[in-house]
Amino acid sequence: MAALQQTPISLQSKLPPSSTSARMPRNVSINLSFSSTISSLRLSSHQLRSHGGAKMSATAAGSYAAALAEVAKSNNTMESTSADVDKIDKIFSDPQVLEFFSNPTVDVEKKRQVLDEISNSSALQPHTANFLNILVDAKRIDIITEIVKEFEMVYNKLTDTELAVVSSVVPLESQHLAQIAKQVQKLTGVKNVRIKTLIDPSLVAGFTIRFGASGSKLIDMSVKKQLEEIAAQLDLGDIQLAL
Repeated sequence: MAALQQTPISLQSKLPPSSTSARMPRNVSINLSFSSTISSLRLSSHQLRSHGGAKMSATAAGSYAAALAEVAKSNNTMESTSADVDKIDKIFSDPQVLEFFSNPTVDVEKKRQVLDEISNSSALQPHTANFLNILVDAKRIDIITEIVKEFEMVYNKLTDTELAVVSSVVPLESQHLAQIAKQVQKLTGVKNVRIKTLIDPSLVAGFTIRFGASGSKLIDMSVKKQLEEIAAQLDLGDIQLAL
């Protein structure tokens, strides 16, 4: 299975768990002395309903994503907000973290304290940190993964960006990723190309590139693909190649 390349977050918990189900993941640290400074920029209920140039999805996740994108656009922080969303995606990709914030038995104030520490350690912008608090208050933090996906689509549309997912057995050099981005840009005609990398040992060697709507287009330069083509030419059928 492909694994997302990401920088691990290693922190230690200092909160006494109230129960096993409500226990905060061991890899998240809490600093109760931290005091988060929230700016005057707030997401209002009106912004959650109407978003100007950002087309709002019919889903709840789409509505929240469009609201965040609208704030970022009006505040001229689209790029840094997108970077914040990437950090949030990595943090909440841990099932234990998501379970903690989604757990209704965990006190809301405790969740806010954890969010303060996450916002501080991840250097999130005030409006992004406030957005997470809104999700906790509204009991919608459980859809954060869907919100991230929806935000990426809104971001790509507003900035004329194509997302290309590059899978390889080992991390590719930055110059190679830059060349891939340039080729995807030529193929799609977009203004910007955003690269996400995945590690997939099953490819044997080489790499694949997925882009287009929902990753509908594939460029397969992997050894695995070449072996499958050779097997087909030799009419090996379902015989498994021993590697």
